[in-house]
Amino acid sequence: MKLFKNLYDYRELLKTNVKKDIRGKYKGSFLGVLWSFLNPLLMVAVYAIVFPYIMRIKTDNYLQYLICGVIPWNFFTTVMGLGMGSIKNNAGVIKKVYFPREILPISATLSGLVNFFIACLIIILFCVFGGLGLSWHILLVPFIALIQFVITAGLVIGLSAINVYIQDTEYIIQFVINMLFYGTPILYPAELFPEAIRWVLYLNPFTHIVSAYRDFFMYHTLPAMSSVLYMVVMAIICFVLGMFIFRKLEKGFAEEI
Repeated sequence: MKLFKNLYDYRELLKTNVKKDIRGKYKGSFLGVLWSFLNPLLMVAVYAIVFPYIMRIKTDNYLQYLICGVIPWNFFTTVMGLGMGSIKNNAGVIKKVYFPREILPISATLSGLVNFFIACLIIILFCVFGGLGLSWHILLVPFIALIQFVITAGLVIGLSAINVYIQDTEYIIQFVINMLFYGTPILYPAELFPEAIRWVLYLNPFTHIVSAYRDFFMYHTLPAMSSVLYMVVMAIICFVLGMFIFRKLEKGFAEEI
């Protein structure tokens, strides 16, 4: 495929952009890369206080349950925020230099993946010191992370192109993401939803992704094959659709930005 050839031919540019995205995120920050740990920990601290005691949610090992949901979600939202503006924010370079434009949103997604793997150390520590231990199932975490990467990359690639033409895209998507957060069982188990409408939750691929991480880290088991197949199918659909939109719109980037 042309995409993979482009990524290989411009691999040094891709690597440079990933490093720039990671360094740029924490540039000028006193704590630097430590925010990869502190951000999700602070979020979990708030949710761990509010939801079990105020919302009366009772789930075993709720702290680990939260960590396994918040960190993957943080990966998704951070990449969406960084990646959607990746074309517009590099207008000067795009107008002057030729390179495959898809490298910009893909590098944003890759930098998010690197930060996610760093943050996974938090999950491991909470599981070990929380008495859950670890099993060989965590070796499969990169497989689910790859599926999440492909889904997120597809969304970011397509939306970064649309964002060039429709200025309100980032604001609309941010609202959708906020709604999706509560439509994903991150703070609560899916079983809290009435059975009659629970199927709606399972249309959301992030329901399956978060559940798979919990299976590996907390429950030491494998996700259902039907769940894995659904994630793979959604990853293919998101990526193919994202690339289709990007190819249709990229010819006008230089004139629009």
